[in-house]
Amino acid sequence: MTGSRMLSGGKRRRRRQRRPWPRSRPPARRRRRRRIPLGAIAATGAVCVGVLLFVMAGGVAGPTGPSGRSGPSGPSGRTRPGRGAPARRPAGGGHGAPASGSAGHVPAAALIGPPVPSGYGVSPAPPSEHVVIRLLKPLRSGLLFNVATGQVLWQRRPDAVLPIASLTKMMTALIVATLDPPRARVLITRQAVDFQGSGVGLLPLHKRVPIEPLLYGLLLPSGNDAAIALAQHTAGTQPRFITFMNARARAMGLGCTHYTTVSGIVDAGNHSCAADLAKLARAVLDERRLARIVASASATLRFPIKGGKLYVYNNNPLYRLGYPGTDGLKTGYTTAAGVCLVATARRGHTWLGVVLLHSADEDDQAPALLNAGFAAMRRR
Repeated sequence: MTGSRMLSGGKRRRRRQRRPWPRSRPPARRRRRRRIPLGAIAATGAVCVGVLLFVMAGGVAGPTGPSGRSGPSGPSGRTRPGRGAPARRPAGGGHGAPASGSAGHVPAAALIGPPVPSGYGVSPAPPSEHVVIRLLKPLRSGLLFNVATGQVLWQRRPDAVLPIASLTKMMTALIVATLDPPRARVLITRQAVDFQGSGVGLLPLHKRVPIEPLLYGLLLPSGNDAAIALAQHTAGTQPRFITFMNARARAMGLGCTHYTTVSGIVDAGNHSCAADLAKLARAVLDERRLARIVASASATLRFPIKGGKLYVYNNNPLYRLGYPGTDGLKTGYTTAAGVCLVATARRGHTWLGVVLLHSADEDDQAPALLNAGFAAMRRR
């Protein structure tokens, strides 16, 4: 029988039944609390207070940029994007863009360049070298100068402050050549692809491309897309790059020059004068990378696009006209600025440059002024 069994003598012994637990879980065993020694608590508190005081005092100093400011850095030793000031890239490489940082900070390297002789673009040439010429069509401002000495052979309103259109890209190229090594690679952003005005037009979105073809695209066909990509790579943002441009202009003593755009597409507040542009031309020509580019009538460059090559052509009218000895430099045009040109040419040991602002006929005026200048230099 359930619950009992028969014993000897016929007596039954009831089996002792265990009382089952209720359906709910049995009560958990009470755990003993571990007591932490007071000494350990005191030591931990002391460490936390020490760390807090250390952080408030400045923390561990990271790699410093040209201004001496410190900031966290990545494996390459450069400041991480978006934090602190950028350090100048080493000449051997570096592919990432510097930090955007504060718009007011300019790397010291951006202000360094070959010195321009005192009085360059202002001092008159000897009377025997002066040029007298009658231009048939209007010209708001112009200058004919000796590239080697900066002496002025002819001038028309050289200090008139006027919009300069894509002549702006001379300073853009100068800043990039100063801060970025030739082997750098530039990320093509959406802003660069969505450009306005003239452009290279074949930049591959979200890809990294070599920097040298972009400099060719900036200076020969006057690519606004190349200007945006280079500015973002070098300074992180276009506004910060413009800060670099204006700081370099001040360092060079360009008193009537101010920039509000990296490409020249904006006329408001973006201006210069013929005398300042002569100095800027000399600075560009002193940079061998840039001098080699502006001396090219065209170029075929390896580029990560279909076909693997990028073909660019120089807008300089002197190349189109086949003017002998042409070796630079830059063109520009907007409705407000009109046709603008800075051009240079060599004949023998004579090296002349011409600046035209708001020219009604650059194809006639530039060769006429250069021819008159070379003739005057032969007569001396």
